[in-house]
Amino acid sequence: MLHLSVLDQSVAGVGKSHGQTIRDTVAMAELCESLGYKRFWVSEHHSHPTIVGTAPEILLAGIAMRTNRIRLGSAGVMLPHYAPLKVAEQFRVLEAFAPGRIDLGLGRAPGTDGRTSLALNPAAAERPAEFPNDVQDLAAWVSGQPLPEGHPFAAVQANPQGETSPEIWMLGSSLYGAQVAAHFGLPYSFAWFFTEGQGGPEAIQIYRDRYQPSERFPEPCPGICVWALAAETEEEAHYHFASRARWQLYRDRGRYTALESAETAVGAAYSESETARMEQLRQTAMVGTPDIVAERIRALATRLDIEEIAVVTWAHDEGVRRRSYELLAKEFGMAG
Repeated sequence: MLHLSVLDQSVAGVGKSHGQTIRDTVAMAELCESLGYKRFWVSEHHSHPTIVGTAPEILLAGIAMRTNRIRLGSAGVMLPHYAPLKVAEQFRVLEAFAPGRIDLGLGRAPGTDGRTSLALNPAAAERPAEFPNDVQDLAAWVSGQPLPEGHPFAAVQANPQGETSPEIWMLGSSLYGAQVAAHFGLPYSFAWFFTEGQGGPEAIQIYRDRYQPSERFPEPCPGICVWALAAETEEEAHYHFASRARWQLYRDRGRYTALESAETAVGAAYSESETARMEQLRQTAMVGTPDIVAERIRALATRLDIEEIAVVTWAHDEGVRRRSYELLAKEFGMAG
């Protein structure tokens, strides 16, 4: 059975305050719970002109107080910035707020530039090499299991303790994360939207081939996150997709900005090469009426043999973004 979830990246829009963007994320979580989505994940980026969600553990605490059923998680905590114990404590607090509903998604990438990484952690250059060890320590503290005998922090405990513990997910857009997830017997989600699918099938296959069963997850649990936008008509969907496509043109040049309106994106002048790139993006994106978008999502799930897909949607108009999730929920027959 295919389970659909949501990744909300708290995307800044031209003319909208960052504070409103964060509040929109909280409101979106409430909507997605009412629609029947399985999980609602938030991302972590730093000093980023486009994505302003910087503290998933705080954002999730606010969302936990406004929801009752939907699973909530980070996608993800960029572990090299932090001490594993502190992350474990933060997510055990979240687990106390929402028992049995917390996902701790982990990433190794910085989610920012090198200078900002150093501002977050002066030892940023060394920490990625310690990632597997940090994951091992974090997993033990999060689950309340003892660290290996002889470990220098074996007597340290991550509080608050409880009867349930967060579910750890490994996130990635390369083969590395897949291998780490397989080694520790953790669920794995590939950022399909980030690479436009490149490397995704290979990462998922390596994850399956090398998977070492764990007590909590005796079988592999692969998933992906895709970008999608649904609207009542093809014309409307592609009109609003123009904002994302124009942003991708900027990204191709190393330029990151707040998301512009569809009106601005559609009305802009483009060179011949830019027009070709925009058309390429239109052809490959999961954009259209809900039946078309759902068909593409189902086809991809079947091709990869996966049951977990998270959907991330950008739109300058928040109403358009909310409507997209409503249409997909209806198309997939979700029960809120």
